[in-house]
Amino acid sequence: MNLDFTYQNPTKVYFGKTALDNLSSEFVSCGDTIMLAYGKGAIKKSGLYDQIASILKKSGKNIVELSGIMANPTYEKVMEGAALVRENKVDLILAVGGGSVIDCAKAISVSAYCKGDAWTRYWLKFEPVDNEIIPVASILTLAGTGSEMNGGSVITNDDMKLKIGRVFPSNVNPKFSILNPEYTFTLPKYQMVSGIFDMMSHLMETYFSGEDDTTTDYMIEGVLRSIMSSAKIAVKDPKDYEARSNLMWSSTLAMNPIMGLSKTQDWEVHMIEHQLGAYTNCTHGMGLAAISFPYYRYIYQFGLDKFVRFAKQVWGVDETGKTKQDVALEGIDAMETFVKQCGIVTSLKELGATEEMLPLIANSTVLLGGYKVLTAEEVLEILKTAYAQA
Repeated sequence: MNLDFTYQNPTKVYFGKTALDNLSSEFVSCGDTIMLAYGKGAIKKSGLYDQIASILKKSGKNIVELSGIMANPTYEKVMEGAALVRENKVDLILAVGGGSVIDCAKAISVSAYCKGDAWTRYWLKFEPVDNEIIPVASILTLAGTGSEMNGGSVITNDDMKLKIGRVFPSNVNPKFSILNPEYTFTLPKYQMVSGIFDMMSHLMETYFSGEDDTTTDYMIEGVLRSIMSSAKIAVKDPKDYEARSNLMWSSTLAMNPIMGLSKTQDWEVHMIEHQLGAYTNCTHGMGLAAISFPYYRYIYQFGLDKFVRFAKQVWGVDETGKTKQDVALEGIDAMETFVKQCGIVTSLKELGATEEMLPLIANSTVLLGGYKVLTAEEVLEILKTAYAQA
């Protein structure tokens, strides 16, 4: 662990079938007015909404609702929520849903009392938050982003065609998060497998960086193997509790800052996908999958030894009689085979991209990079390959 770090995670996690039983005790010290933030009605169909509303009423809370949070939350929606917070003097935002709902809640929490334009200050200029922050809590219904235990918030500005992620300090983390794997049982398969690749991508973004031998790398390899094993079971039986619980916790770990400690990190795949999402509004995990394979085949030689290690330790590739390049590429191939067996999309065409969009996406991508910092021209070549693949 050659890089110094400071680590703090204040989120309390209640995990398992009885996790919701802890909600009323948390409400004791959270103020009188709760904003209930959620998506487009899935929690009402499942009955979870009624359970939460009942607990809120028994706890004597005033309920303010923000519904209709979309899969890629917009700054316009954030401003709608911020106005509700101010008008109703909201004490806590309770986000019920997947990462998009939780991301939106965190964005509202830092934006409601922002002096000036929050988008410009907090997402474009990455200024420190110097205003009152409304506490956030979450009840997770979709595993993938890890937003339930971090300060991340990815928001889309439709007018500017920009999708930008910001990881705020730990004081923006949810104060508590309720994780019951059973809440993910009713998800469509498309959403489930998209979340699976999302969590894998979070791990790979930190893994594919540096040449040192860190404890973090061993942790990432172990969680990736757990995801692979549980994903195969969950695809066949979405109501297998052990598999879904393993995936839910793997997702939380994957985007918990602990999995990036003492790592330089990459995040180029995410930067490209964010702009893909800004133009297509595609499901995040699917966009990551479509970009990952041409991206990794493009940059693997710049971090060859780590890609060899990935192939051997995660995918069980036998290196006997093979070059390092052969082993590295076989690992990427094995991952692609696994992804397709899960039903994860790998084609930009299928995600709604057009050829005309590709240069716009490439030219608006924020270029970071781990083993290689790409140019806009190189991003465009990767996008063209992703567009042509099946």
